[in-house]
Amino acid sequence: MLMTSLKAHLINAISQAALTIYGVKRSLLVAVVLLVSCGNANAEVQANVFYLMRDVEPPLPLSLIDKRVEKNGFAGAELGLNDNRTTGGFLGHEYELVEVLIPENADIIESVKSANQSNPEIIVANLNSTDLLLVADAYPESLVLNVYARDDRVRHEDCRANVLHLPPSRAMLADGLAQYLAWKRWNKVVLVTGRHPDDTLYAQALERAIKRFGLKVIDRSNWTAIPGARRTDSGHHMAQQEIPTFTQFKEHDVLLVADEIDEFGEYLSYRSRLPRPVAGTQGLMPTSWHRSHEQWGATQIQRRFEKIANRIMTERDYSSWLAMRALGESITNTNSAEPSVLKEYLLSDKFKLAGFKGKALTFRTYNGQLRQPILVVSPRMLISVSPQQGFLHELTEMDTLGYDEPESACKVFK
Repeated sequence: MLMTSLKAHLINAISQAALTIYGVKRSLLVAVVLLVSCGNANAEVQANVFYLMRDVEPPLPLSLIDKRVEKNGFAGAELGLNDNRTTGGFLGHEYELVEVLIPENADIIESVKSANQSNPEIIVANLNSTDLLLVADAYPESLVLNVYARDDRVRHEDCRANVLHLPPSRAMLADGLAQYLAWKRWNKVVLVTGRHPDDTLYAQALERAIKRFGLKVIDRSNWTAIPGARRTDSGHHMAQQEIPTFTQFKEHDVLLVADEIDEFGEYLSYRSRLPRPVAGTQGLMPTSWHRSHEQWGATQIQRRFEKIANRIMTERDYSSWLAMRALGESITNTNSAEPSVLKEYLLSDKFKLAGFKGKALTFRTYNGQLRQPILVVSPRMLISVSPQQGFLHELTEMDTLGYDEPESACKVFK
């Protein structure tokens, strides 16, 4: 047993180093793992991971330079599967990734039952908040890893004990952006909110962050216009005429925008009445991942992803990769694929995940949210990383992003 544990820790350390350090060759990793994996083989562990997502047509990109992303997120899970199999193959751990595409308007639980006659024990949920809670309640003994839903309520008053969250919540994103604005002393902001429910949720997160970090809302406005054809010969003329009129706001430092489906926010830059930066869902954006990120070995994973997917890595790809790697770490160190065992390890002090962000990533024990730095980016450049210097916390600076434990309304983890 001691030898088995030692082998797992050695192999885990080597694989993490190879995944983290840019330029390490897979052949070197395999050679070293073969060296330390001599001895009696472990008992086999079979990890069947069910990846759930709705089969919906991706939206038409705003710009011709952007490509439609089919099955957004799944390629990230495949990359994580490959990484897990590198280590697991020498420990007798087998991983299977089962893709379950659910028709857009189909009953999600019936669709899962049709794909799997028994109860799935490990679920990666690329689903919105409503579907996420349906799955979590239908399979309370399963471990559910959320890789898409950003709603704070599923980490707050509507949290579930069997759900862990890989993407940052809207509150975490808004706090990451507000910290940077406060650091820059761009204190006076205008807030423009789109016409969809998710836009309202994003705006509420921004309002909370503005108050939390001492910024001030100078003016507010709602964008209610229904857009016409995005790509028309006269589209830029209309925007050039309409937006200066819409943006006749009081003196401010930054124009904050809440437009999650990219309906109008991109048109605000360079067209507003006052020459001010745009930030939020467009312009200067807080995000968990971005194609411009290359620090802390991120270039290495960006290139590996592009080889298997032939496109850039999205936020959902990154969250899906994190979910698979978190499973791989926990299975390697526990020698088990039991949901309760994996959850206990993931929420323990022993779990630390290398996520190419300069800090070890861990889960919050009070709501199941993965702690992680927030990238603050422009369309083509990494501008900063939050938490910013000077924003302190008694336990970890990463808990200055999002709801802290005293603020949490999640009771099922306590």
